[in-house]
This record gives sequence, structure tokens and C-alpha cells, in this order.
Amino acid sequence: MNHEPAPPSSPSHVRLLPWNGPEGNPALLVTDGTASRLSLLADAVEARQTETAATVLRLSRALLEAETPATADEYHFITRRLAECLTDALRICESRARRIPPYVDGE
Repeated sequence: MNHEPAPPSSPSHVRLLPWNGPEGNPALLVTDGTASRLSLLADAVEARQTETAATVLRLSRALLEAETPATADEYHFITRRLAECLTDALRICESRARRIPPYVDGE
């Protein structure tokens, strides 16, 4: 008689999504690691956020390097956009860091 426990059917993974839940809390997706519709949507949102961040960075550099000084309103606008993009980028980093298996010395 075999007394070994049955292997789990599929391990679950928790993914931090690139948006908040309805109450403003981080939204999490519990998945088996397959490419579900929601995980593919999250991938697409993260890609778009990364593209937006690159565009905002390019525009902010142009604003800072322009011959004529920017107005206070322009600096305020670009600073807010940079902060939004940095927030998105840090969330993407946190989400991806959670999905990377821990390093084991000798592997």
C-alpha cells in the first residue's frame, strides 16, 4: 500500500496586478501559472505602462533641455506624470520580483 501523499495538481502563484482593487487595495491574481485572460491583460497593461514611461521620460528630458525655460505649470505637469510612471514601474518591478524563484547557492 502506498502511503505517500499525492502531488499537488498544480501549484498556485499569486501575481500582483498593475491596478488596484475596488477599495484601492493592491489587486492580486491567484493562478496556476498558465496564461489566463487576466494574466495576459495584466501583461498588456504593464507593457503599455512601460511604453508610456519611456515617452514621458523622453518628453521630460526635452522640456529640461529646451532653450526657453518651461513654465511652472509645465514643470508641475511633467513632475506629476513622472511620479505616476515611477509608481507604475515600481509596481511592475514588485510584481515581477514576486514571480522570480529565490536564488539557491550552487544552482
